Amino acid sequence: MRRLIPDPVFVLSPPRSGSTLLRSVLDSHSRIHAPHELHLTLLAVEKRSWAAGEHSDRYASIALGEIGLTLAEAEHLLWDRVLHHELTRSGKQLIVNKTTDNVLNWRRIAECWPGARYLFLFRNPAHIADSLARAWAHRPDIDTVARTKMFVTAMDAARAALPGHDIRYEDLTARPETTVRALCEFLGVPWEPDMLEYGRFDHGTYVRGIGDWSDTIRSGVIQPPRPAPVAVSEELRSACAAWGYLKQATR
Repeated sequence: MRRLIPDPVFVLSPPRSGSTLLRSVLDSHSRIHAPHELHLTLLAVEKRSWAAGEHSDRYASIALGEIGLTLAEAEHLLWDRVLHHELTRSGKQLIVNKTTDNVLNWRRIAECWPGARYLFLFRNPAHIADSLARAWAHRPDIDTVARTKMFVTAMDAARAALPGHDIRYEDLTARPETTVRALCEFLGVPWEPDMLEYGRFDHGTYVRGIGDWSDTIRSGVIQPPRPAPVAVSEELRSACAAWGYLKQATR
């Protein structure tokens, strides 16, 4: 089905991987709009009965069927329209959607946009778990290690199925120019040095729920990466090894 935005770019990453930094850098490009987290896959279409005893939800199914749409396909139209609204509002030419739950819903995204492109953002899983624990210190009920493993598994599945460009948070923060130059080449846009000074541009409000809200991202400056942890929990050893980080730490 024809899309208003046929080839959007999606950042696929676990939470606390630097995706807000990446989107801020990208949004600083004159041709790229990278808005805050849009949570597209949380926007759903539903059939509702408007009166007790009436089966109007069935009528909705009949109506959709007559125009060749399922509920899922109607949702796809909604998602596409939201992206189109954002891109049109920005006045730019290319949209990049960053939402951490995207990686958990990559199959639906790929189904909606067969022509989509993907940026796979990796970070040391031990750092992800540590950052999650600090960000959610008020929520002892959240198992940050289990949550990290869930996203690692989803990332591995998406990376095996979809073409894209790999980025490491550690490279983005330690070697930003080299990393962003390669990213621009992948996206087919010219390199713009001002991208690295993202604090000079308006990227909206940094608040919990639609991206990172820490003092680090609010600084407007790319900060150097945190030192590698001296220990890796047993539960994350395989994930660190698979992503090439185990050699940075010892048990």
